[in-house]
Amino acid sequence: MNSKYINIYNNLVTLTRNKKLYKDFDKQDVFSDRLVFFLLHFAFFLNIYKEDKNKDILQEIYDYIFRQLELSIREIGYGDQTINKKMKDYLNLFYSMVDKIHYWDKSSIESKSSIIVNYLNKNVETAFFIDYFEKYRSNLLNNTLNSHIKDVIKQ
Repeated sequence: MNSKYINIYNNLVTLTRNKKLYKDFDKQDVFSDRLVFFLLHFAFFLNIYKEDKNKDILQEIYDYIFRQLELSIREIGYGDQTINKKMKDYLNLFYSMVDKIHYWDKSSIESKSSIIVNYLNKNVETAFFIDYFEKYRSNLLNNTLNSHIKDVIKQ
């Protein structure tokens, strides 16, 4: 498998491991919680870099990311049938996220809060997450797609 986009995957994983994201969670940190944050970060990433000139590269990144997710699920020990079902569920969740954040920059605070509550624990402090994802979007807007392909972030 081509590992040309490993830095993007590693950056998404690093962002997902940010302990501040989990401070309001009641239950123990689990794979599905991390996956939700991973997919949210990736949805914002694709939303920012979706220009026409990047479509082929973004498709390759998308394919790479979801292949890596499938491998991660396999490493957990799920069987083939379960993996297929889970991947379908995760893809549907991801497409839902992409659809909801498509107009994030034009959305009201209430709409953004609703999006956060929809995907995360209902008891989370939405203001923190709105601010967090605004900063993440700003970071993406201030960097090129190529810089994400070549660099690994330090947290």
